[in-house]
Amino acid sequence: MGKVTILEETTKHPIQLMGQRAGVCWNADISNADRNYKRGLECLSNGHGRVMEYVNVEMVLEGYSARVIREWYTHIGGSPTRLQASTRYINYEDFSYVIPHTIASNEAACARYEAVMREISMACDYLEKECGIPREDAAMLLPLGMRTKVVDKRNLRNLADMSRQRMCSRAYHEYRALFFDICQALAAVSNEWAYVVQHYFMPKCEELGYCPERKSCGKMPQR
Repeated sequence: MGKVTILEETTKHPIQLMGQRAGVCWNADISNADRNYKRGLECLSNGHGRVMEYVNVEMVLEGYSARVIREWYTHIGGSPTRLQASTRYINYEDFSYVIPHTIASNEAACARYEAVMREISMACDYLEKECGIPREDAAMLLPLGMRTKVVDKRNLRNLADMSRQRMCSRAYHEYRALFFDICQALAAVSNEWAYVVQHYFMPKCEELGYCPERKSCGKMPQR
């Protein structure tokens, strides 16, 4: 559906970095990578989440709908920041958009959906070129289903916390797909990232051992 690009500023060895930061406060030897790694694992297994905030994650998210990126913005914690493609400067005469699978699998619904998107595109072009309407105003017609691009910066603790909600089977389907793409992209950065993703990115029911939701999917017993 979309694409996640992990930028080079992202911490390559998150577990070693966590162990190194903790080692400073423990007056430990932080010159040894193996010791830093073991210390970082100990911090994780003991639930010392503060060290996770030192692990930097910078990435480009593109091809996802403006709707899901709006939800992405709501998960504030640590020090996340982001830049999003602007409707003022980018040409959206022929914008691309997301088609939900429920619509794509219904021929009549898909035809109607695409017809509306074409009409919006033509209307934006008409308002701007024929009526002299500024692009930033004509862009008010654009739907939340349009694809967008965002440069995102946050830390590991924020992402791990986000996974509790967004990997839940009851989360919005496009957000679940986005988070799965992020997991795959991070796991490919290094073996340390692969370990962190496998062991610390999970829905809250897996962490708790039960489902706290009133409307459960049934994966785990309810509290």
